[in-house]
Amino acid sequence: MKKHLFTLIILSLSCYSYGQVSQADSKAFIERVIPGRSGSFLIESIPQENGKDVFELDGKAGKIILRGNNGLSIASALSFYLKHYCFCDIGWNGTNLDLPVNLPPVTKRIHKNTPYKYRYYLNYCTFNYSMSWWDWDRWQKEIDWMALNGINMPLAITGEEAIWQGVYKSMGFTGKQLDDFFCGPAYFSWFWMGNLDAWGGPLPQHWMDTHKTLQKKILERERSFGMTPVLSSFTGHVPPSFKDRFPSAKVKKTNWGAGFPDVYILDPEDPMFETVGKKYIEAQTAEFGTDHLYSADTFNENDPPTNDSTYLDKMSKKVFHSMTVADPKAVWVMQGWMFHYNSKFWQQQQIKALLNAVPDDQMIILDLYSESHPVWNRTEAYYGKPWIWSMLQNFGGNISLFGRMRHVAADPAIALHDPESKNMTGIGVTPEGIEQNPALFELMLENVWRDTPIDADAWAKDYARRRYGKPNQSADEAWHILLNTVYSSGLTEGGPESIIVARPTLKKSVDRVLTKLDYDPEQLFKAWYLLVHASDSLKQSDGFQYDLVDVTRQVLANYASPLQQKLAVAYNNRDGVLSKKYSAAFLELMDDMDDLLSTRKDFLLGKWINEARANGITEQEKNLYEFNARDIVTLWGDKESGLSEYSNRQWAGLIKGYYKQRWAMFFKQMDKALAAGVSFDAKEFDKQVKDWEWKWVNTHDDTYPDVIKGNAVSKSKQLFEKYHSIIQQSF
Repeated sequence: MKKHLFTLIILSLSCYSYGQVSQADSKAFIERVIPGRSGSFLIESIPQENGKDVFELDGKAGKIILRGNNGLSIASALSFYLKHYCFCDIGWNGTNLDLPVNLPPVTKRIHKNTPYKYRYYLNYCTFNYSMSWWDWDRWQKEIDWMALNGINMPLAITGEEAIWQGVYKSMGFTGKQLDDFFCGPAYFSWFWMGNLDAWGGPLPQHWMDTHKTLQKKILERERSFGMTPVLSSFTGHVPPSFKDRFPSAKVKKTNWGAGFPDVYILDPEDPMFETVGKKYIEAQTAEFGTDHLYSADTFNENDPPTNDSTYLDKMSKKVFHSMTVADPKAVWVMQGWMFHYNSKFWQQQQIKALLNAVPDDQMIILDLYSESHPVWNRTEAYYGKPWIWSMLQNFGGNISLFGRMRHVAADPAIALHDPESKNMTGIGVTPEGIEQNPALFELMLENVWRDTPIDADAWAKDYARRRYGKPNQSADEAWHILLNTVYSSGLTEGGPESIIVARPTLKKSVDRVLTKLDYDPEQLFKAWYLLVHASDSLKQSDGFQYDLVDVTRQVLANYASPLQQKLAVAYNNRDGVLSKKYSAAFLELMDDMDDLLSTRKDFLLGKWINEARANGITEQEKNLYEFNARDIVTLWGDKESGLSEYSNRQWAGLIKGYYKQRWAMFFKQMDKALAAGVSFDAKEFDKQVKDWEWKWVNTHDDTYPDVIKGNAVSKSKQLFEKYHSIIQQSF
């Protein structure tokens, strides 16, 4: 009896000293992940190791024991068990949770500790390219996914516009003045980063109120796992009316260079900078609490007024002081994107001046694009600052099979043990968009609980078994090809796009739609064949259905380029018969892709639009949100937007309802020109198509369903039979 009492005392002290593991929260989490099975698990606490998270998996008296130093470690123990004992997989695009009635026993204790203090997640852009319309149910699933994957440092910026409204109203700004400042909900990322004002607005009060409440739920749940969310801070971006209300303030204009009007930045040397920054953090802390981590990217894709290192040092100190005056424990978390994006400006002297102005223990740098363009290895590992190795991978939320799997599998561990990496304290996932390429993200997060490189070939085989529910030789061969084609990508910003999403042209590619492949499309075709061959055996797997559709989509999207070039040759040869033949085939291909993508919720435009509209409580609000939803994935801005197609998506509804309609207009004009024996009037077509696009963006109807249509496997097999010989001839 005394021995048991002593054990309980030690367990209680461990919980108190190292972060309490809540039995109730952990049981509720297990029930959300595998409903009805929480009774098979016991939850126990263990202390951290060397200040870092740890978990154990064990078994006793028919129960599976999950041990950890916090809720997140408990979740990671469950994830390990589900993957390696039950061969299950939980992801965005297909989940396999086909558990046996009697769960497999754990006969040998498993002990895992992480070498990384921080495991960061998200990018400002993710909040709009993927998460604009999420409700609590969707956020809850994502936070559970974070916990399963060991993420402990999520960016958490939902609802900050409500805090800013309170701050600026307390400073005397009117509702009308703030309407000219706050953007629409699909553009917050670039509003937060000081790139634009007002576009897609005015922002309804109902949005601010509901998303402030949503943020409180998000933060409460993240913290319950032991996560330390990164909140926002003041970067100098102020309302256009700031210069009128405070005429003596040093406010300067700056422009992002993407076709939007100037925005206004308060000079960090102005005394008002500290005043506003302090007010914001105090107001934010009052509403949301704090874990002392604050994101700030003062010059995101904007050049400082001078490259003088003295100025940059002083500016950095002012920004940092605006945090610490409100929170002396503040740690500045900076995205290192600008050091890559604008490397011509940010030379070593400038980077060093910016970073060295802040104490080493109060700044963390995200090496945002480590898998392709690391900056740590040309800045002496950020001159001693703690930094995080990060995978960016996706740009604009585009849909394309793409990634650098072998780099992701090996490079984090290699960097960790490199003496030159100095104070590398974490790894992270920082994509512009999610809910695509699930295998790549899962592989990256496999690094969380290990400090040695991953065997990518063995991992891909294990992944296919977990995802599909059973081993399959054809699927293994397909994944070997995928690993060495689409997932051995080059240094492009995201995957190659399909010509179908481009504003119609006879060129091979255009700005924002780069179609060059850095792998052999014939090899991808072989992977398609192998997955089709495996489909009768694996068709019950949700993950297999997604992968089959995604590979089918990619093969057809790639084929669009040689087909379009046949059309270009026919037109340039003034061959009206062949021109009509190939244009008809091109439109038919788009119809087939749309029908294919209609079989999966992952690829539905209607889902995106209807989730946007669901946030509104009046027809006016619903229509505003629908405009935001349509615009961000097409034009991005107005009809003359230079960012058109940046966030293009190969989605059902968008292909038939938007991309196909543009190409049909183009072909009609081409046919007229050929029949009349005149040159194609590109300028007139450009005007017509831009007018049509703008009308489409501003349309409100229920044309696009949010429910699937057809069978994913049957449709994929049907399209293989239709296209396999045609596509083979194009190689």
